[in-house]
Amino acid sequence: MAITMSEAAAQRVQSFLINRGKGIGLRLGVKTSGCSGMAYLLEFVDELADDDTVFEDKGVKVIVDAKSLIYLDGTELDFVKEGLNEGFKFNNPNATAECGCGESFTV
Repeated sequence: MAITMSEAAAQRVQSFLINRGKGIGLRLGVKTSGCSGMAYLLEFVDELADDDTVFEDKGVKVIVDAKSLIYLDGTELDFVKEGLNEGFKFNNPNATAECGCGESFTV
């Protein structure tokens, strides 16, 4: 099981953590939402939960809860700029479909 980050994503997360002034890493998770069934969740982590798994890639800790890990295993988090838009992109090999707006996915 693994979660990885592109160099661009790792630099962006490190920058956010430095500006925030605290935090041990970034939580990746999923929640039931959207038109395709599941949506990604990103949030900073100050304390670990008992069911968390911690991955470290490019100097950044990525924390995933046990429920989300089965949907996110093998995912690469990327940070992309497309024209005037920029944001995190999930390259998830488990997703079989995404909604048209890209906010939710199906496994």
